[in-house]
Amino acid sequence: MRDKIDILVSNGLIVTMNEERRVVENGYVAISGDRIVDVGVGDGKDKYIAEEVIDARKHIVLPGLMCAHTHFYGLLLTGSPWFSKIEPPTDFQQNLQRIWWALDVLLSNEDAYASALMGSIEFVKSGVTFFFDNISAPNAISGVLDYIEKAVNEVGLRGYLSFEATQRRSLQEGVEGLRENERFIKKNNFDESKLVKGAIYLHASFTVSNDLFLKARELADKYRALLSIHAEEGLVDVYHNIERYGIRPIERMEKLGFLKDDVILVHVVNATDDEIKIIKKTGAHVAHNAMSNMLNAVGVAKVPEMIEQGINVGIGNDGYIFDHFENMRSTYLIHKVWRKDPRIMTPLQILEMSTVNVARMFKVWKELGSIEAGKKADIVLIRPELPSTPVNSKTVYGHLVNTVNSRDVKTVIVNGRLVMKDRVILNVDEEKSIDYIHKVVEKLWDRLVEKGEYQLDVLDKP
Repeated sequence: MRDKIDILVSNGLIVTMNEERRVVENGYVAISGDRIVDVGVGDGKDKYIAEEVIDARKHIVLPGLMCAHTHFYGLLLTGSPWFSKIEPPTDFQQNLQRIWWALDVLLSNEDAYASALMGSIEFVKSGVTFFFDNISAPNAISGVLDYIEKAVNEVGLRGYLSFEATQRRSLQEGVEGLRENERFIKKNNFDESKLVKGAIYLHASFTVSNDLFLKARELADKYRALLSIHAEEGLVDVYHNIERYGIRPIERMEKLGFLKDDVILVHVVNATDDEIKIIKKTGAHVAHNAMSNMLNAVGVAKVPEMIEQGINVGIGNDGYIFDHFENMRSTYLIHKVWRKDPRIMTPLQILEMSTVNVARMFKVWKELGSIEAGKKADIVLIRPELPSTPVNSKTVYGHLVNTVNSRDVKTVIVNGRLVMKDRVILNVDEEKSIDYIHKVVEKLWDRLVEKGEYQLDVLDKP
C-alpha cells in the first residue's frame, strides 16, 4: 500500500548535502506538509501517491541555497543617475559618504518594501530560500522591518531581518536601531509558524560605541538572537579603532565580550592572523562577500586560511549581485588568483558555503541545509541549459560552480510549498510587482538627485 504525500520529486539527481555528501542518481524526494519524509532511488511512485508529482529528469535537486548576508535596499541603486552626479569615490569610506549614506537617509517604508519585494523575487529565481537581510534607514527606523517582512511573506521565503544600528549621526540613533530589532524579535521569533525572524545588527565598530556593543550583546543573550556586524571591510574600521581604542576591531570585540558563536562577522577583509585566531577561539562565523569586496576595491578576505583553521564561512552578496551562482563562482575564483594557487577552494567547499555552513551560522542545521528525511522541505530544482559535459554524481559539484546560473533554476519549494514552478513565481504577479517597484525607485531617484548630499557625520565621542 502506498502512502499519501503532498509532493513527490521524481527521477532527479539528488545532491543531498548530508553528512556523507551523498548524491543520488535517478532519485526521489517525498514531501509531506513542511517536511521531507523520504529520499531514495527511483521515481518513488511505488511507495507514494502524491498530490503533486514533479518530474525531475535532467534536473539537479538541491537543498535551498542560503545567503549569509544581504541588503535588499542595495537593489535600489542599480544604474542610478546619482552615480553621474557625484565625484567618483576613491576609497571605501567615500563610497559610504557619497553613495550609501546619501541614499539611506532618504529611504522610506515604501522604499524598504519595494526593495524587499524585488530582492525576494530575485532570490527565488536564483534558488535562494533563506537569507539574512540588513537595512539602514535612519529616518525610517520604527516599524520598517514590518514592511520588509510583508514583501518576503508575499513571495514566500525564509529570512532573518535586522535594522542596522549605527551611531554615525548620534549616540541615541543607535539605541533606536536596537529597539527596532528588539521589537521585531519579540513579535516574530517565538512563533514557530513564521518563516521570517528577527536578528540584531550593528553597522561597524567605527560607528558604534562600546556601550552599544554591550547593549547589543545583552539583547542577543536575552532573546537568543543572532548578532551580526560589518567587520574590517575597509581600513577606516581598523584605523578608527587603533586611533580611539588602541586595538584593532576584532580585538576590541573580544575585549568587550561581544564575540560568541551567535555572531556573524561580515567581510573580515583586513583581519590579521591574530584576529583570525580570535574568531576561531570565540566560535564566531564569517559571511564572505567576494563580489561586493571587488566592487568596493577593499581587498580579499583570508577565507582559505579561515577554513583551514576551522572557522565557519558562508557566502553572501552584500546587496550587490543577487544571482547566487555568480557569487559562488566569484568566491571559487578570486582566492585562486589572489593566492596564485589553482588548488585553493573546491566546488564542494563552495556549495557547502551556500548550504550547510550557512545553516550552522543561522542555527538551523538540524532543520535545514540538506535533503534528509525529517528536515524542512526547502528544495530547488535546476536544469542546466547547455551542459558541455554529462551531469552526474561525479560531475555535479563542478557544474554547479562552473556552469549553472540563476536562469537554470526552474522550481523552488519553501517549507513544503511551491513558490516557483517552471520559472513562474506563484505567490505574486512578477510583472506587476516589477512595474510597481520601478515606479517607487523612480520617485526615490528624483529625491536623491534633488536632495542627495554627502554624509560626513562622525560618531560622537562617548
